[in-house]
Amino acid sequence: MNEIPTIEPRRKGRSGTQAMLIPSRQMIEEQIRLAPEGILTEAGVLRRRLAAQYGADACCPVTVQRHLRAIAELSFGALEKGEPVSVVTPYWRMVDPASLLAKRLAGGPAFIRERLAAEYRGR
Repeated sequence: MNEIPTIEPRRKGRSGTQAMLIPSRQMIEEQIRLAPEGILTEAGVLRRRLAAQYGADACCPVTVQRHLRAIAELSFGALEKGEPVSVVTPYWRMVDPASLLAKRLAGGPAFIRERLAAEYRGR
């Protein structure tokens, strides 16, 4: 990837700062595609991997969640139009179906559970 990461200093505690990665949607999509099929990988793992990859102390959770919502909308919409699962970003690998985020994503918790189960059986 030739993308230049955005890393901003952010406050941490009363007197400290940390280098916070503000990831692009492309960065998030690439990490999602690396997640193993049929296994839930928490978004926190994705954030830690990205922070380490780009030399930051942390990765912005708000930005990651915002991108996950956009990715879910695009992927779910493509599946509804008949696109094969192999061409969409498998966002369901990064969202716990029991989480509040899952309720706000396209497809919802039931869809996330179904996709994870289908991938797990197909392994």
